[in-house]
Amino acid sequence: MNEKIMFAERLKASLEAAGYEARPSVLEREFNLRYWGKPITFQAVRRWLRGDSIPSQDKLQVLARWLLVDPHHLRYGDSSAYTVSEPAASWDISSTNEERQLLSLYRGLPAAQRRVVREIIETFAKAHPSTDDPND
Repeated sequence: MNEKIMFAERLKASLEAAGYEARPSVLEREFNLRYWGKPITFQAVRRWLRGDSIPSQDKLQVLARWLLVDPHHLRYGDSSAYTVSEPAASWDISSTNEERQLLSLYRGLPAAQRRVVREIIETFAKAHPSTDDPND
């Protein structure tokens, strides 16, 4: 299997894991909502999903952030046998009881509702950038 087709399979799997249908119209709409450059076309995302092309690095980064996947994995697949691994960083702050309850409720929602909640949070985050104080 060539690398473009393997990328397309990883992209489809990432979309579905994030609660989206792996269709060009869905990918075009959702990607363009998150990408600040020139909007991509239906034909471009169709080529990504068919395995005809691979997006440029800036677009790949947007896809990875949106779908909550590692950009290297999205582009190249599982290459852990060839990479140097570092210990995972620990969180600098601990979760509050309220945050844990919200996360538990979120995880219990169907994929479509999780997507709506995620979009709402992303909208608020864009409108009100975070500060260094987590208690704000």
